[in-house]
Amino acid sequence: MSELNKIALKIVSNGKGILAADESNGTMTKRLEAVNVTSTAENRLLFREILFSSDGMKEHIGGVILYDETINQTTSFGGSISDLISSSGAITGIKVDTGAKDLANSPEEKITEGLDGLRERLKKYYNLGARFTKWRGVYKISEKYPSNLAIHSNAHALARYSALVQENLMVPIVEPEVLMDGNHSIDTCFKKTSEVIKKCFDELILHKVDLTGIILKPNMILAGKQSNDKISNEEVSQKTLECLKNSVPSEVPGIAFLSGGQSEIEAVKNLNLINKNNNTKFIMTYSYGRALQQSALKTWSKNITDIKATQNIFDHRSKMCSLAAKGKWSNELENK
Repeated sequence: MSELNKIALKIVSNGKGILAADESNGTMTKRLEAVNVTSTAENRLLFREILFSSDGMKEHIGGVILYDETINQTTSFGGSISDLISSSGAITGIKVDTGAKDLANSPEEKITEGLDGLRERLKKYYNLGARFTKWRGVYKISEKYPSNLAIHSNAHALARYSALVQENLMVPIVEPEVLMDGNHSIDTCFKKTSEVIKKCFDELILHKVDLTGIILKPNMILAGKQSNDKISNEEVSQKTLECLKNSVPSEVPGIAFLSGGQSEIEAVKNLNLINKNNNTKFIMTYSYGRALQQSALKTWSKNITDIKATQNIFDHRSKMCSLAAKGKWSNELENK
């Protein structure tokens, strides 16, 4: 086993998953203002610090993705954020792309930027304690999208990013997200997601990326948010497994799904059925942001000094996600 493979497996094994706490300051400001909390650097740190020091972190979280501001902050008790995460047994990760911008010659689509200066930034993040990274490519679905241009361009960027990350002894999370926005059918999502993932692996292999030392972070196969189709959780799980079995090389150690706008309960239900039906060798777990944090954030906003109440909510949500990663979640356990 390579060191990168060991890191990847530590993050996703034993029912553990990833807490995606890498919201940009702009996104975090929207989330905080929506619950009437002022978005200051201190408040952003306080909320994250409460989660990172919870019991749920120790039991259910294998890795935490941070934003640049957060990894450079010092905790209220004087240590680094990376040390706080490590003390729970989890591994520190960092978002390293600089965001999705309009794709030249296809302005309705996006290309993720951030390759310029990435090698130097990776060295800095490694020294701050990061051992894995994240880069997100986003793909729009419609009758004519995603275009071949968007599929090829984002796959190329994800591969170049991954090669640089592994050069710096860190594990790259490869995140090609086919968005839920739109009225497309689940079959269209299946077809487009399959094309996107296959092209990503074509490029990763071309760039000589060690596939045993990555984590794939895909969307589940879902109908569009505006679709009138009534899709069962069972169908989501079967289509998702079929897509990944046909698209992902067997060397990949783990797949950590994004929640992609699903509610906390839907994200858990679907992950649970994926694991109940899992007939692949892949570990299937979670890399959730809102689906792990939203209820905790609402509780915290009522009294930002009530640490225990916030942690209790986060502990429950992370436990439900962990049970789903083992195929052992149920409505009864959810409502205990």
